[in-house]
Amino acid sequence: MLTSINGRSVLVTGGSRGIGRGIARVFSRQGAKVMIAARGRDDAQSAVDELTGAGATAAAVQCDVSDWTSVREAVAHTAETFGGIDILCANAGIFPQTKLVDLDPDEWDRVMATNLKSAFLSVKACIPHFEAAGKGRVVLTSSITGPVTGYPGWAHYGASKAGQLGFLRTAAMELARYNTTINAVMPGNIVTEGLDGLGEDYLRTMAASIPLKRLGAVEDIGNAVLFFASDEAAYITGQHLVIDGGQTLPESLEAIANI
Repeated sequence: MLTSINGRSVLVTGGSRGIGRGIARVFSRQGAKVMIAARGRDDAQSAVDELTGAGATAAAVQCDVSDWTSVREAVAHTAETFGGIDILCANAGIFPQTKLVDLDPDEWDRVMATNLKSAFLSVKACIPHFEAAGKGRVVLTSSITGPVTGYPGWAHYGASKAGQLGFLRTAAMELARYNTTINAVMPGNIVTEGLDGLGEDYLRTMAASIPLKRLGAVEDIGNAVLFFASDEAAYITGQHLVIDGGQTLPESLEAIANI
C-alpha cells in the first residue's frame, strides 16, 4: 500500500515545525525525497538533520511563502535538487490569536498572505513541473477552524482556511489538464509547538471536547496527506478530509458527557 511514494520528490512548505515537520517525517519514512521550505534557515536545517539522520533523503530551502520571487526560487531549487517535483504539500501557516476589536489590518493581511496567498503562489510555481512530468499531486493543509468551526481571536485564520477550500475547487478543475490532483486535509487540534503558549487549561478543555478524548498527533495528519499524494488516490481531486478525532460531531457538551 502506498508504495508509489518511494522515490517521489516532495516539497513541504512550513516543513520545519509542527504539522509540516510531521508531514515531512511521514513521507521520508516511505522513501520520498523531501525538501523542507521554511522562513527560518536554522529550523529548516534541524528538520533536515532529523530526516537524514534516520537515513532519508532531504534538503532545505529558505522561503518566504508570501513572496512570489521567493516561492519560484524555492520550487526551482527543489526541482534542480531532486530532478523535478512530484508532490506539493502547501502547509505553511500562522495563527496569531487577536480578537476583532484589537485586530490590526496589517495582521489580517499577514495571515492572509502566509496562509492563503501562499497556497496560490506555491501551486502556480509548480504547474510547469507537473506539466513536464505529466502528473502531480497537491495537498493543502486547511483546518476545521473557519470552514467548520470558529474560535474567538481567529477570524483572520478561519477566513484564510475557508478561503483555501474555495481556491481548491477551481484549482482542481484547472489542474486536471496536467493530470494533477489537489485535495486538502482539515486538522482539528493537533499537538505541536504552536499550542505551547495556549496553556494546559486550553489543552485539557480541548481534549475533553473530543470524542476520542485526545488531541491529534502530527503523524495523524501526515498519514492522510500521504494517501492523497499516492497513486492509490489518483481519482480523488477537489476534496477535503476532516481529521479531528470526532471533535466537530457533538452538538453540545451534554452529548460529550454522555459517551
